[in-house]
Amino acid sequence: MFLLLGCDQLLAMELHAHILEKPGSQVKKRLSLQSTAEIQSCLVSSGDVGCGMFQCFSNNSCEIQGLHHICLTLLHNAGRYDSQGKSYVKDALRCMAMGLRQRFSCVSRRCSAVKEMVFSLQRECYSKHNLCLAVQDHLDTMGNLVQFQLMFPAGPFVELMNFLLKCGDEIRTWVGRRLRGQCEQHWGALCSTFTNNCPLSQLDVPGHPTSPPPSIPGPVTPVDPLQQPTREVKLEGMTPDRLTDNATKFDLSLS
Repeated sequence: MFLLLGCDQLLAMELHAHILEKPGSQVKKRLSLQSTAEIQSCLVSSGDVGCGMFQCFSNNSCEIQGLHHICLTLLHNAGRYDSQGKSYVKDALRCMAMGLRQRFSCVSRRCSAVKEMVFSLQRECYSKHNLCLAVQDHLDTMGNLVQFQLMFPAGPFVELMNFLLKCGDEIRTWVGRRLRGQCEQHWGALCSTFTNNCPLSQLDVPGHPTSPPPSIPGPVTPVDPLQQPTREVKLEGMTPDRLTDNATKFDLSLS
């Protein structure tokens, strides 16, 4: 899940959701029959162009919030993209809209199933239609979406942030700094603690060497090399002269 918001909190959220959705649990979160009927009717009557399809999910008992806001923000700022960028945005949104209409009637009413359907559509459509390329030169247009307070409860906004974090070093750094700064405005130094406890991996940090960190040397004590379990010397088929040469090399490697 979302690395920059703190591993502990997100793991707790995941565990809580798992318990609620677990078969046999006393509490199973599902779309109500009324919500299901309303969403289905809305999806059928909405067009594939624009944001009407996403508004069908604005109020539901599974708390799937943000699809309409994401659509409106992307369309509102599409005028600032070049012709190819506009095409990427419109195609990604159309892919999402058509996917929601086609898949909703086939999915279970369990909230976990509905959410996974929505999130998988986001990942699929954003990747297929190159949303990264559309926004990489216009990061400021994503400002209304990269908002710390929109990350709770976990939903389409978090899925969008996770997608953006995979769009390359520049976008990942911008998203990380923006969310971290907003987090500190709400929670202060607590956000820095989360960052220290759950840092990005070395491979995710631009310019950071990828070689493993050097080990801290321990005290030097005389040890017989042949007794070290981590070193193995094959003696099979060796003459006494070759054994002497290898032993000499072995001692040199430990000095």
